[in-house]
Amino acid sequence: MTDQENHELFELVRSKASAEDQAAGVRRHFPASALKDGSAVSAYRGEFVWALESDSRPHLYVDDEPTPPLRELPGNLWVRAGRLRTGTSHAHFYRVNTAILGGRRFDTAAYGDDSYPQDGVPQGELSEELVHESETYRGWQVSYWVYASPGVDPAKPSAVMVWQDGHRFLEREQRSRIMTVVENLEHKRKIPPMVLVLIAPGHIGDFDNSRGYAPRAIGHMRSLLYDTFNDDYNKMVVDEIFPEVNKTYRLRSDGYSRAIGGQSSGGICSLNSAWFRPHAFGRVLSRIGSYASIQWRWGQKNPFGEYPLGRFGDRDPCEPLDGGNIWPFLIRKRDRKNIRIWLEDGSYDLENDHGSWPLQNIQLANSLKMKEYDYFFSFGNAQHSTRYGDAELPEAMTWLWRDYDPMLTHQTFVMDPAEKGKPYYRVRIFNR
Repeated sequence: MTDQENHELFELVRSKASAEDQAAGVRRHFPASALKDGSAVSAYRGEFVWALESDSRPHLYVDDEPTPPLRELPGNLWVRAGRLRTGTSHAHFYRVNTAILGGRRFDTAAYGDDSYPQDGVPQGELSEELVHESETYRGWQVSYWVYASPGVDPAKPSAVMVWQDGHRFLEREQRSRIMTVVENLEHKRKIPPMVLVLIAPGHIGDFDNSRGYAPRAIGHMRSLLYDTFNDDYNKMVVDEIFPEVNKTYRLRSDGYSRAIGGQSSGGICSLNSAWFRPHAFGRVLSRIGSYASIQWRWGQKNPFGEYPLGRFGDRDPCEPLDGGNIWPFLIRKRDRKNIRIWLEDGSYDLENDHGSWPLQNIQLANSLKMKEYDYFFSFGNAQHSTRYGDAELPEAMTWLWRDYDPMLTHQTFVMDPAEKGKPYYRVRIFNR
């Protein structure tokens, strides 16, 4: 649904319209399946509407707290409308007959003003899908898109930010709304004009882009690119793709003017890239980063045996290889590097055989603090979802690019003095 339709639903549910008209509006707005499984929620800025079809009275919990009773509409519909804080995400679930409905909770982004188009703010330009056949990952092809914000002059070197999972950022009113955010922040002079290089994961074999990019077809390719602890991804991005982008837009070559960001495996990929080449990327935005053992290899049988050895470049996939689980300890043991880092995760993030996402991100934040990195740790009440990071993207981008001066090519990033006096993060067992 569009932003306008979400706003109209909120106004309808709060209006003096008949209960029948309100019920009809709710059913037009939400799929029948969403009304039954508990996922029916709309949000516009801080305006929220929750709706559920249930034979028994449901009890709604928002951010783990019970709300006032829901209002009943004809047809066993239950609704509630309310306002919540923007710039973050909000979680909800239902209890029906004491049990959590479906055992599920849902995260919803509450976007602030900078995530919506503003009057008088010009839009940038997004390229068509481009396809690159990698020399580093022999036989692989990747799709990427190039976005230039309104202030970018193709004849002058511009700041640049790379995003993993670039196919996720192409729709203006979906997910992170990154193009709108960049335009609004640039218009307010909170960030510099910049080029975004939006890179999707790789593909092996014949590539048919006549049907558009199909992320479900990438399989394990994404993890090999993003979770592997080495410099290969930089070789493809910095040494192969950047020269292609430079044919259209001139990119700054200093790490001070370059950032890299991503979510989940794309988050750890961002820190990997800056760690191996801080002179290429000085700013990192990591969201729900997978600092886990996904690509940890200890010499076992090649898990990708259907591909001939050497297909992935010089490194044999069954060689012993460090995984992302080492990051909290690597930061503590190695010399500090000149990187500015925004780190984000949620208390309901993943827990599986690869590791614990919340605990690893908390440990990483403490390690960054111990080594006095210029970092910020945002920890919310969210699952393994980008909705929390999407809603706070304007804040994260403003923080990451704060005090940027286009006349400089270097800055020594130092910890905020206010952070030095704060304690380390500690964990409370709150769900037992």
